[in-house]
Amino acid sequence: MTGASVPLFLAPMAGVSDLAYRILARECGADFTVTEFTAAAGLSRHASHSWLKVESHPLEKPFIPQIFGGVTEEMVKTVKLLQKKADIIDINFGCPAPKVCRNDAGAALLRDPDRIVKMVRACLDVAEVPISVKVRLGTGSGPNTALEVAQRLEKEGIHRICVHGRTLKQRYSGYADWEQIREIVDGVEIPVIANGDVVDSASAKSCMDSTKSAGLMIGRGAIGMPNIFYEIKRDLGWIKSPPPWKEDNSATARLWCWNRYLEISKEVYGEKMNKNIKRHAISFTKGLSGASAMRVKLHSVTTQEELGKKVSNYLENLIHEELKV
Repeated sequence: MTGASVPLFLAPMAGVSDLAYRILARECGADFTVTEFTAAAGLSRHASHSWLKVESHPLEKPFIPQIFGGVTEEMVKTVKLLQKKADIIDINFGCPAPKVCRNDAGAALLRDPDRIVKMVRACLDVAEVPISVKVRLGTGSGPNTALEVAQRLEKEGIHRICVHGRTLKQRYSGYADWEQIREIVDGVEIPVIANGDVVDSASAKSCMDSTKSAGLMIGRGAIGMPNIFYEIKRDLGWIKSPPPWKEDNSATARLWCWNRYLEISKEVYGEKMNKNIKRHAISFTKGLSGASAMRVKLHSVTTQEELGKKVSNYLENLIHEELKV
């Protein structure tokens, strides 16, 4: 067990943090969810594919869309458009994707704190809802700038900051530097959310002990395993209530989460195809016995309903096999 609980966040992840998955994560114990990061360029031009990424639903509260961009005017316009429906707007200065950084957006902007401050200040000037920010430690070329950025943005009036404990250059290699996150926690008064390498209750406790952060954001550890949020809270003594799945074991939890994801998808998307469903099918079955052969069969599936049933049946059969042992 550990001390007082802190909020748990589902990280914004392209192709993962869709509306249905965010609602599922909330039902599994996540306190906050953030949309897939979405280009302000598309949103400000009213591109339909961009606005689909920031759809919300009454089941998701608070609603936190995340935006990125390299053009301040586009960011400001997007803040004005989004604040009609958002409870908080998050700005991304942490994405390491080359196609984002080539456009002077995401983590690439960490090489220029002055530009970040000007952009965020302009957004805050028009914002009627709180603005939060996500960063990495720096670009990995030259000194890390996250502490300077955090301190300067605190003075501008941001709501909180999330720090991924890696640099742009590292992408997702190596280990997250929790000690540098701790320096930022000690250097500002606003809440700092720690992100990086939290994959279970043990790493959650270690991260909190190291960083003293005001919350934890979980990304890759929650892909295909939204039950991680409940399990962290259960193992650390933050929750006493039983899980939504009947039997408290990982196999049953995985099946319940998959079936519930299908139900939510139908509720929020209707008859429209959920573009991420195949990706989630792979994530929910990754590393399990016979999963590779099962996924080959999914290539011939033509409907969302059939795909859902195939994965459900596969997970049910695994549970029955475990019971025989």
